[in-house]
Amino acid sequence: MVAPSPILRRAVADTPALTVTVDGVPVTVHAGDTVATAVLLAGSQPYRRTLIGSAPRSPFCMMGVCFDCLVEIDGVANRQGCLIPVRDGMRIRRQTGLSGEESVQ
Repeated sequence: MVAPSPILRRAVADTPALTVTVDGVPVTVHAGDTVATAVLLAGSQPYRRTLIGSAPRSPFCMMGVCFDCLVEIDGVANRQGCLIPVRDGMRIRRQTGLSGEESVQ
């Protein structure tokens, strides 16, 4: 089995498994993983889309500089997913542009 990239996964294998939902779909992650990790593990849809032109975007820097990791977490839009550790039961939605009003379909 190939180990996940250390850039994608911060958590070690022996940390507790947690369940979050991404766009309503349950995703298993580990304590220490970020919200961005959960969204990337959720599937092949674009992480988010830009407001103008609806261009697909994905996290680029994974350290809070580029803002391409914006998601809605527990009803609060425009959160930087790369900086926020997951918590069991989190509700995460991909978002379009700068607003959490529309989720990526």
